[in-house]
Amino acid sequence: MNVAILTLSDKGSRGERADASGPALAAWLTERGATIARTAVIPDEAEQIEETLRNWADEGAFELILTTGGTGVSPRDVTPEATLAILDRVVPGFGEAMRLHSLTKTPHAMISRAVAGIRGTTLIINLPGSPRGAVENLEAVWAAVPHAVAKIQGDPAECAAPPHR
Repeated sequence: MNVAILTLSDKGSRGERADASGPALAAWLTERGATIARTAVIPDEAEQIEETLRNWADEGAFELILTTGGTGVSPRDVTPEATLAILDRVVPGFGEAMRLHSLTKTPHAMISRAVAGIRGTTLIINLPGSPRGAVENLEAVWAAVPHAVAKIQGDPAECAAPPHR
């Protein structure tokens, strides 16, 4: 699976802080056989986020785009709105599952506004900006990601229910 990781950080984009969440996600994904095809760090600017997501998804080179950062409630947290602006379809279960999983670790999870959805043939998932939070949230939904990507790409196989645990 070809993956792109977009980090949203005003300080990171200005070189005032090193991005740790993008590399943490890349390492985690690489261990699972994914190819990190592109990464970037840009400021928390809705128009720039929209443009980058739109361009990356429309290239068709990535099955999965992950964003990290900008999913909270501070005035500069605009990632969910920018993502929603370019999606063809919303997939709410990803955000719901991530928040539910994160609530077992911190009550602050309920202020996450992360969203996920589809543009063209690309799945886009918003993740928190902290390295630990980003990886933990991706872990929480990873079991469904390859199946979702296959379906988005046009896999005609039946969707059998997974076995109960």
